[in-house]
Amino acid sequence: MSKTYTISDLAQEFGVTTRTLRHYEDQGLVTPARDGINRIYSHRDRVRLKLALRGKRLGFSLSEIRELFQLYDLANDERRQLEEFAVKLERRRAQLEQQREDVEIMLNEINFFATQCQRLLAESDAGRAQPA
Repeated sequence: MSKTYTISDLAQEFGVTTRTLRHYEDQGLVTPARDGINRIYSHRDRVRLKLALRGKRLGFSLSEIRELFQLYDLANDERRQLEEFAVKLERRRAQLEQQREDVEIMLNEINFFATQCQRLLAESDAGRAQPA
């Protein structure tokens, strides 16, 4: 018999709320069994939760994560899943590189305007310090 987990077990282990786990269930990422009103999570659910949380940290949406899970569930071999995952990773890398470039541009603009403000303030202070 394989180990099972309660919603509280997994919430505590992964540092998420029980509401998050119920949402992931609603999104089809985990499919716990039911014992009355209690959810019983399998080892498979635990692994899928772990992968989903990793995917979120990488910036994937829940729908993208669900697509990868579905691909895995339907695949006869891992090749197609790995190819699709590689494509998604490359897209995410490109997005992050663009964001990094955008942040660098914004930081340069902030630095330029901060320098301008400091220069204008210094000129204003110098104008006040001169006797009339």
